[in-house]
Amino acid sequence: MANLRILLKRRKAVRNIRKITRTMELIATARFKKALDRATEADAYTTKIAELAADLSKNAGDVSHPLLVTRPVKRSLLLVITANRGLCGGYNGSVIREGMHAVRQYREANTPFDLEVAGKRGIAFFKFQGVPRAAEYLNFNEKPTFAEVDVLANRYIDLFVSGQIDEVKVAYMKFINAARQQAVVETLLPLSSVSVETKAKAAAPGPKVEYEFLPDASGILEELVPAALKVRLFKMFLDAAVSEQIARRVAMKAATENAGDLIKEITRVYNRNRQANITKEISELIAGSEALK
Repeated sequence: MANLRILLKRRKAVRNIRKITRTMELIATARFKKALDRATEADAYTTKIAELAADLSKNAGDVSHPLLVTRPVKRSLLLVITANRGLCGGYNGSVIREGMHAVRQYREANTPFDLEVAGKRGIAFFKFQGVPRAAEYLNFNEKPTFAEVDVLANRYIDLFVSGQIDEVKVAYMKFINAARQQAVVETLLPLSSVSVETKAKAAAPGPKVEYEFLPDASGILEELVPAALKVRLFKMFLDAAVSEQIARRVAMKAATENAGDLIKEITRVYNRNRQANITKEISELIAGSEALK
C-alpha cells in the first residue's frame, strides 16, 4: 500500500507540472505571435534601408561616411545577446557557443576586445568562465524598444568614429522563419560588411537607379547611414526576442508531452501493482478458507 501511495503522489506531482508547462507553452505562443509581427514588420524596412545606403554610397562618387570605412582591426567589440530567463531549450547555449568561439578567435589572434553581454543567462556564463565584461544589459527583455537600442547604437557610433574600436560584432539568434533560427556572429560596424542576403538583392539583375542628391550626397549619407545602423541593430534584438519565444514554446510543448507520457506510465505501474495486491489478497483469503475446512 505504501508503494501505491507513492505512485499516486508522484502522478499528482507530474500532473501539476504538466499544467505549468502547458500554461507556459500557451504564454510563449502568444508572445511569439506578437514578437513575430514586430520582426516581420521590421524586416522589409531593414533590408530596404540597408540596400538604399549601399546604393547611395556606391553612387555618391568620392563622398563617403565614417561608418562605412573598413580599417585594420586594432580593437574589437563583441555584443552577445542572450535571454534573461531559461526554460527555452538550447537557445542560450547556441548563442553562448558562438560568442565563446568569437572570444577564442580574438585571443588566438591577440586582438584586444571588449565583451558586452545582454541577458542574465549570458552574463552568468561569462562570469563563471572568468571572461571580463565591459558592459552588461538587463533591460532588453522580450519586447526591446527602439529607444533603448538607439542609446546603445549611438554609443557604438561614437566609439567607432573616435577610433576607440575598429569593428563591432554581434552574436545572436537570427530569425529565418518560424521553423528555423540560427545562432550567428555578424559584423555590425563597419556597415560596409552587409549580409549575404543584402548583397544578393543588390546584385540582382534589374534596372539600376540613378540618384540625384539634393542638396548634396554627404548630407543625405550623414542621416541615412546612422539610421541604417540603428535599424539593423534593432532588428537583431527583435530576431533574438522572437527566436527565444519559439524555443520556449517548443521546449514547453515537449515537456508537456513528456509529462503526459510519464503520467500514462505511472498509471500503468499503479494499476499493475494494485491488481497484484488484489490478487494477493484474494489468494490469501482462499488459502485461509481452505485451511479452515
